[in-house]
Amino acid sequence: MIAKYEQVKICQDERTILSDISLEIVEGQFIYILGEVGCGKTSLLKTIYGELPIAEGEASVLGYDMTAMRTRQLPKLRRQLGIVFQDFQLLRDRTVDENLDFVLRATGWKKKIDRERRIIEVLEEVGLPDKTRHMPYELSGGEQQRVCIARALLNKPKLLLADEPTANLDIENGTRVMELLNNIRQQGTSVVMTTHNEQWVKAFPGIIWRCREGKIFIE
Repeated sequence: MIAKYEQVKICQDERTILSDISLEIVEGQFIYILGEVGCGKTSLLKTIYGELPIAEGEASVLGYDMTAMRTRQLPKLRRQLGIVFQDFQLLRDRTVDENLDFVLRATGWKKKIDRERRIIEVLEEVGLPDKTRHMPYELSGGEQQRVCIARALLNKPKLLLADEPTANLDIENGTRVMELLNNIRQQGTSVVMTTHNEQWVKAFPGIIWRCREGKIFIE
């Protein structure tokens, strides 16, 4: 079991965002969180990686009790997670390999040769082995998002969370990112992705969690 929520309530600034959430994530699933802007999709993701606390209910992620999560435990949890953001969040003043090396050093990779080997591996996996020395501004939006996916894969996560990863991309680059996420899922990593684009569900079928009226409906 990757994650399990039972009767969870999510609040922000004392306002209830979602309530009565009961769901599970198991290995190798591709899960879509669908719904309109502002319905709580991103808030739900934030509770999974510990950015937003659980207000009520029971919740576990990768063996951690999220209702009792302490700040000092978050780095250990997040080393087992990969997170892909809509706006990339790359360090603009560093090359691709420097961006990736920064994450590896921050998560405990001591040996430079091991970091260099892992960077090559993940860039090959996302189809960008020749972009190591490029700055983010030298890459297209689609390439930047693939670098973000490479960054998310560095620590071989059991769960990859993707928050609207195709929202800022054209159809061609969006499809390329979706194919990459689907390949990652086929290799055993669970993928949970927020989106408002239901065309992806048709092209790359998965489990649907639909946010509506403060609830999550599993389809």
